[in-house]
Amino acid sequence: MTEGLLIVGEDVCAEVVSSADAFTAVEAVFGAMAKGDAYNFPVIREAIGYADALYGFKSGFDKAGKTLGVKSGGYWPGNMDKGLTNHQSTIFLFDPDTGMLQALVGGNYLTAVRTAASSSVSIAHLARKDAKVLGMVGAGHQSTFQLRAAAQQRDFEKVVAWNPHPEMLPRLGSVAEELGLDFEAVTQEELGAQSDVIITITSAFEPLLMKGWIKPGTHIACMGTDTKGKQEIDPEIFTTATAFADEIAQSTTIGEAQHAIASGLIGKTEITPIGAVINGDHPGRSTADEITLFDGTGVGLQDLAVASVAAEQAEKQGKATRVAL
Repeated sequence: MTEGLLIVGEDVCAEVVSSADAFTAVEAVFGAMAKGDAYNFPVIREAIGYADALYGFKSGFDKAGKTLGVKSGGYWPGNMDKGLTNHQSTIFLFDPDTGMLQALVGGNYLTAVRTAASSSVSIAHLARKDAKVLGMVGAGHQSTFQLRAAAQQRDFEKVVAWNPHPEMLPRLGSVAEELGLDFEAVTQEELGAQSDVIITITSAFEPLLMKGWIKPGTHIACMGTDTKGKQEIDPEIFTTATAFADEIAQSTTIGEAQHAIASGLIGKTEITPIGAVINGDHPGRSTADEITLFDGTGVGLQDLAVASVAAEQAEKQGKATRVAL
């Protein structure tokens, strides 16, 4: 990149980074992590005691991709009432050779698209090839990104959905209709009974899916739990599922696995990095009846990977702004 600070706004990010771009970037960085070529720094995420907000930092370094940076932001639950998304963040990219700030990139769209890419990668590598019914637990801002990305990985015929606030479900229904998929609002138990793939994308602090509701052969992508105390599924599901994660250290401390670990239901060695499957070092799903689970906590390297794509493409297409710092 040339001299000066590159600024890439939210609108530009949405123009230059597609779901396919995000999938490629996230898949590559998961593979690099599993090889030891990229690593995340410890996450800082705290309740700030104001506006019920969670705020923190995710950062890391991808030696293979020469990407260094940090995402700063969090979750403000009252933002929807203000016409804003609840998740707010900004990504800072630095030159790994000099430490100089290279780019300032809007993080809201990229957070949604990279989170969807993460579950999409897990579906591509772990879900049954003949999966036909997609279950969606959650209908917030990120749910539509999840639905669109998942639909690119399997020939789904139907979407079943549940949300604690059912009045939000029509938004998912509209996207399903746009994608040519049947849509049905169901109970949580019925969702488990019908679904071949389940994506949970909520901010819950209690289990929303119980072990007995999950049928054999299901792939579950748990995408909402990224903070200590948050929870979306019954920890007992880990005792019957083959578990994978974006990063084991986060999965066991701030991810869905934190509860199974704390209860002594599983050990850390029973969780496999999704990158091992991507790299061909782990077979992934071994039988049609196997239940697979992906604990997607959201790692800083995902953000840096898609932000790098946004910065590169925005500059190439003449859509970014440069300023002297």
